[in-house]
Amino acid sequence: MSRPRSITVLGATGSIGASTLDLIRRNPEGWKVVALTANGNAAELARLAREFRADLAVVADEACLPALRDALAGSGIEAAGGAAALVAAAARPADLTLAAIVGCAGLAPTMAAIEQGRTVALANKEALVSAGEVMTAAVARHGATLLPVDSEHNAIFQCLAGNDPADVRRITLTASGGPLRCWSQDQLRAATPAQAVAHPNWSMGAKISVDSATMMNKGLEFIEAHHLFAVGLDRLRILIHPQSVVHSMVEYRDGSTLAQLGPSDMRVPIASALAWPRRMDTPCTPLDLAAIGELTFLAADEERFPATRLAREAAAAGGAAPAVLNAANEVAVAAFLAGQIAFTDISALVAQTLDRDLPPAPRCLEDVLSVDAEARARVTATLEPA
Repeated sequence: MSRPRSITVLGATGSIGASTLDLIRRNPEGWKVVALTANGNAAELARLAREFRADLAVVADEACLPALRDALAGSGIEAAGGAAALVAAAARPADLTLAAIVGCAGLAPTMAAIEQGRTVALANKEALVSAGEVMTAAVARHGATLLPVDSEHNAIFQCLAGNDPADVRRITLTASGGPLRCWSQDQLRAATPAQAVAHPNWSMGAKISVDSATMMNKGLEFIEAHHLFAVGLDRLRILIHPQSVVHSMVEYRDGSTLAQLGPSDMRVPIASALAWPRRMDTPCTPLDLAAIGELTFLAADEERFPATRLAREAAAAGGAAPAVLNAANEVAVAAFLAGQIAFTDISALVAQTLDRDLPPAPRCLEDVLSVDAEARARVTATLEPA
């Protein structure tokens, strides 16, 4: 009998972490949990650490460490807190590290796992959007393996398996279009946070749901795909696919197009990464194509939803532009959710920030974090009343 595979889950209490642990829960003899991390939910993290008999539990918010220690008392599970502890957890030996910490807080831990030459299942968008060139260089330098967990990138990864990227004519990222896809410009201007987060197909957090509504989520994925698959920006495109059944497609020079289809359940791409290069069972409901009836595809409307254009231009500009785009968008989305700005102001603020003089291209992780902080400060200053 083969030994259990060891895994560290960075961001264990988020939606991706929960889906990952659900799959591990269904096959407990196949896995040994090394470390689990969370931002500040000490009670839930302790519960999960006890359930999965983790060696280590880490809260990013060091103020929550006493609560974590109390919750783990008598368990024998090590508790730690703070940014340095997150990095140390990611650097511990593990067969697979799932990187699912949201935002730039996940950059340093993800880089720590890469620098150990590990296999990293990547669910942190900011890693490749903000630090794409820095991170892919580290992957090559340390001999690490990146397995994409985003449903679109995982679909592309599956469609590319066994094929030469030089034979790729085009990669198509599909987008649901979000809950506001058919709204007019006037309606979009008046959209509320509740309306923007009401995604028709996926259950996601508020920030990523707003990104789906603005189409920025697909713009960020466009930049990720550029770094993951290196076929050139001119061979990447975005199509609206409201049913969210085809998760992405790869067209080859002989005219063949391979598509990956699946239910709108993140456990499918997570399972693909967990079991790679093999397959594993999931509890997901199989597709019933007869019941679905039809699959439709539409061109993206960049007049009403300019975020994909902004992302494409940032990817083409390179350097600091993608990190500035990501940081400005995060601040703008938070302002929209707080009722400070209109829905259409999100992309407008991002565009305004990108139009200013940009910092030099980042050469290391510290540079990326500096660019991110500067961009956030600029947007925050713009939001402050005169």
